[in-house]
Amino acid sequence: MSLELPVSFQTRMQTQLGEAYPAFAEALAQPSPTSVRVNQAKMPLPTTLLAVPWTQTGFYLSARPSFTLDPMFHGGAYYVQEASSMFLEQALRQSVDLSQPLAVLDLCGAPGGKSTHIASLLSEDSLLVANEVIKPRANILAENIQKWGSGNVVVTNNDPSHIGALTGFFDVMVVDAPCSGEGMFRKDPDAMNEWSEANVKLCSERQRRILMDVWEALKPGGVLIYSTCTYNLEENEENLAWLARQQDAEAITLQLQPDWGVTQTKLEGMHGYRFYPHQTQGEGFFLAAVGKTDGEEARTFKKSKRPYLVPASKQEKALVQDWLKEPKSWELVKHKEVLRALPANWMLELEQLYENLRVVYGGIEVAEVMKNNAKPLPALALSQHLSPDAFPLGEVDLATALKFLHREDISLENSANGWVLVSFQGVPLGWGKKLQNRVNNHYPKEWRIRMSLDEALKPENLANLFTLGNQ
Repeated sequence: MSLELPVSFQTRMQTQLGEAYPAFAEALAQPSPTSVRVNQAKMPLPTTLLAVPWTQTGFYLSARPSFTLDPMFHGGAYYVQEASSMFLEQALRQSVDLSQPLAVLDLCGAPGGKSTHIASLLSEDSLLVANEVIKPRANILAENIQKWGSGNVVVTNNDPSHIGALTGFFDVMVVDAPCSGEGMFRKDPDAMNEWSEANVKLCSERQRRILMDVWEALKPGGVLIYSTCTYNLEENEENLAWLARQQDAEAITLQLQPDWGVTQTKLEGMHGYRFYPHQTQGEGFFLAAVGKTDGEEARTFKKSKRPYLVPASKQEKALVQDWLKEPKSWELVKHKEVLRALPANWMLELEQLYENLRVVYGGIEVAEVMKNNAKPLPALALSQHLSPDAFPLGEVDLATALKFLHREDISLENSANGWVLVSFQGVPLGWGKKLQNRVNNHYPKEWRIRMSLDEALKPENLANLFTLGNQ
């Protein structure tokens, strides 16, 4: 594969890399590596795959399979994520105490790679706000958050300026800023076709505006992690140096292992970390961590006289009281017909979020309540907090799992009538309701596999389908 790189981009990179440029250009002609990050709450780490060195849960695959045909993927047992971007784990581990209850913002969260990664690294006593400014992408983010199943996550759909109004709210903010996408050229030819000097300047100005818009929402002493998937200085080091001139910000230095192949940079005292494809097995990526040294503290939140989050009644709570592992950790609230479990120790802060932001999804959607009857919802099936004894398990084979995810009728042997948790290799996928001789498929229509399964379900093809659980 040979890429026709824009001429001015080549000139820029030749200046930036010097003698290393030919190796860089050669690396861009190679196929992109494929990597996944495992959800340890749902499956053990694979033992036969090459590990991504800067994270404890990332692995490379030797080829890119059809993830659509792996039920483990739909069950949130892993996330397909670019390896370089998993370096976020080092920034978090080295700059904050992850054992503490933290309020964390992922500002540009869709489709969910970094948000699900952050959710796995935080303590259960923490709160993650995963935001996305574009509504359809916010819905995709909400879907991936539900499948990951953490529970202590709120998905919002807001402009950065709206979030900036939450003064001193967050201990940590991750800003994976929209960028010119130079690091994705070999993976996404569209990024290359859209690239121009003017677009780089436009992206740099937009990134500065985003940083200024949200800065007030970071607590004094808090940490901002800034990242892009691009190579140029304007969108990376120069933006950080500019931020330090505008605000009370200081560099946080990260420790690197020599065999990682990460390049450390410095401009006006601000440190950055660069990933080049000729030095690391991944795409182009830049990350920096910054500490906020001064600023306004958050005001004390008081209980609202007319709260947006209305507690469920005793009768409603009784319907689902055995469905969650640790019911006392959750506050059950009702909105319209939906019962939602929210982290009990964050209710005052959550009230602020629901009142001031557009919340797309929050906590765990547990059930729909109609006439003293509770219907379990998809997010509960996929939640890490579902009580293992609450519902009978219907373990299915690969063919049946794919039919279920395609929203076809399936059969469940040896299951009593009522709600059944359909699972594949021990990973829950969703709900079936058994009624005598048939099973109603309650997998969400909008999540279903849309491709035809005719070829995949042939016995000779089924045997060769990839599932991460077999690695």
